[in-house]
Amino acid sequence: MKIAAAQFASVPGDVDANVHAMHGLIRAASVQGADLVVFAELAVTGYELELIAKDPALWVEEDDPRLDPIREACREERIAAVVNCVAARTGGARPAIASLVVGPRGELLTRYDKQHLHGPELDIFEAGTADGRFTLDGVRFALAICYDNRFPELAERAKQDNCQVYVASSALDVENDSFEAVYPVRARDNGLYVVLGNAVGLSDAGDCRGGSAVWGPDGAMTADAGTAAPGLAVAELPVQS
Repeated sequence: MKIAAAQFASVPGDVDANVHAMHGLIRAASVQGADLVVFAELAVTGYELELIAKDPALWVEEDDPRLDPIREACREERIAAVVNCVAARTGGARPAIASLVVGPRGELLTRYDKQHLHGPELDIFEAGTADGRFTLDGVRFALAICYDNRFPELAERAKQDNCQVYVASSALDVENDSFEAVYPVRARDNGLYVVLGNAVGLSDAGDCRGGSAVWGPDGAMTADAGTAAPGLAVAELPVQS
């Protein structure tokens, strides 16, 4: 199985432009043989908390037609995608920071809502209460979003739940120590492949410079997208179903 960690500079608050960019990266990942592509935290809007707080039009539904180009690319290329966005909650006054996993037939495989909110997120979003899991080609995946990864019990539960790949959509600025102190540690401590899709550009998360990457179960980095945008880190994972 091949996994791609994708990065690009989201246009603040422009859902259509960002979905178009993701559509292109899904196709580019497919050309490299990827079975799954992982995007950064809030890639659909950019990590723009002030904009999100002011404009509920930036919230998306699970079947939102604005995401159709992503579904189309997944369906045509037979690839899955982890799409992070502001997602409405049924009956909720606040949205969630959510990963929607679109399958290779354009179907929704699962949704995961970020459990550990941080800073201003606490005033805007509702936290999730359940772990995220999905299976692709017989391989079990766990989902986490940015600050979630500071809590080692998420990866520990993923290991206990027979997951082989831990997917982390994040928005990490250039000074964040997670590239060294969190992601490779989660991989090594739990024998998991860890896939980081990170943001690029200036946003409310700070100065993000990509570095989307894949770490092996020994904690060693196996692929890195560098600091250019857009970019892909593509790795072959010798996992078995």
